Amino acid sequence: MARYDSVLDLVGNTPVVDVSALSPKPNVTILAKLEGRNPAGSVKDRVALSLVRGAERDGRLIPGKPGQVLLEPSSGNTGIALAMVCRLRGYHLKVVLPTNVSSERRQLLEAWGADIIDSPGSEGSNGAVRKAHVLAEEHPEWIFLYQYANPDNPLAHYTTTGPEILRDVPEITHFVAGLGTSGTLMGVGRYLKENKPGVQIWAIEPPSGEMVDGLRNLDDGYIPPIFTDNHGPDLLDRKVVVRPRESIEWTRRLTEVGLFTGISSGAIMAGAVKCASLVPDDETATILTIVCDDGWKYLSTGAWSDDIDQVVERATKIIYF
Repeated sequence: MARYDSVLDLVGNTPVVDVSALSPKPNVTILAKLEGRNPAGSVKDRVALSLVRGAERDGRLIPGKPGQVLLEPSSGNTGIALAMVCRLRGYHLKVVLPTNVSSERRQLLEAWGADIIDSPGSEGSNGAVRKAHVLAEEHPEWIFLYQYANPDNPLAHYTTTGPEILRDVPEITHFVAGLGTSGTLMGVGRYLKENKPGVQIWAIEPPSGEMVDGLRNLDDGYIPPIFTDNHGPDLLDRKVVVRPRESIEWTRRLTEVGLFTGISSGAIMAGAVKCASLVPDDETATILTIVCDDGWKYLSTGAWSDDIDQVVERATKIIYF
């Protein structure tokens, strides 16, 4: 058994599992990369560590210096991951958080010692972003990492997630991931396109005006700067719309292959299945998806136990991610 000097050394190198039992076609393999195995429980561990290391590298953060405060808008996973990293690195984190996130998210942020600054739940993650910008203007002494525009976000995936995927799944033909900050798609997509140009990059997004866990539709008024900075429209081969009901249905179906995941992973799996259904019968394909986190942070939503119509209705009021 390997021994590590720090929990931070456990970030990355997550396992890949075959979930082809969910594939609609026998000629299409579907694989899932289990990012919930990161120490703070999500794919955002990679981003949080990259953001903090980048700020230390450029001198905005100084290890060991007392009183340094970081600011970040989040609807959950990035804030939790940053809180864990900051706790270990000696920084204090303030998270701008919509009031309608699941209760587990708020408790985890408090467990890691972060301060929570509420933003209106009705405004979702975009409202948290707007409030964080106002606070950053009012408090220039705070370090505003801002995952949506920080190049260290896609860099985390370009230098770790992408190489891991190609190392473990050299036969990959399609990479399917959710469109949120776009960091995963931009970083992994660029790495794969540079090193295996034939790979298709598919983004999963909700319909305009509808909330799907962890994802955003670019027509809703906010396009993350890292999406445009990394030539997102040219990098993506296709965008697939997944509705809230499909997300819940496929989150539940993932338990058929032993995976208890967050709801964004259900949305991404729904998109992967749509991708698989379009592969011609006389061709083979290997689709790799990202399982962003595990389901234990969503138990209070009743996503697995309640009537699905009630869960879908609840999703219009509660941010599940």
